[in-house]
Amino acid sequence: MIVRFTVLLLCGVGLYASAFMLRKTLRGARGELAEPSVVQTPRARALGGTPNAAVGLAYYACLAAATLFFSWPPAWWAALAASLGAAAFSAYLAYSLLFVTRMPCVYCWTSHVVNWLLPVLVFLGGAHPP
Repeated sequence: MIVRFTVLLLCGVGLYASAFMLRKTLRGARGELAEPSVVQTPRARALGGTPNAAVGLAYYACLAAATLFFSWPPAWWAALAASLGAAAFSAYLAYSLLFVTRMPCVYCWTSHVVNWLLPVLVFLGGAHPP
């Protein structure tokens, strides 16, 4: 129960960071940013032109909902696979932040840390294979 609550808490943190970055993306698209931002780089839309923050909003909301079904193995496996994919994508984006973009982004790093913790917690909080 504590593990699932922690997953929900981290999903809430991820939702907040994603919502903040999506608002910043929309402001950037309207030319309202006073400074350069990571949301203006090509890597901020790494999945077919959709803002990463919008993908994050959907991911965290779906993962939070999936916690209700962690006792059902197919839902748990899907949540585990999604969290592993998000962690891998975060590794790519973190590399990009450090070595390509070279811009500070507290909200990005917050999301990356959340994404790296979630697979461990999803694994611990669900239906384990025999």
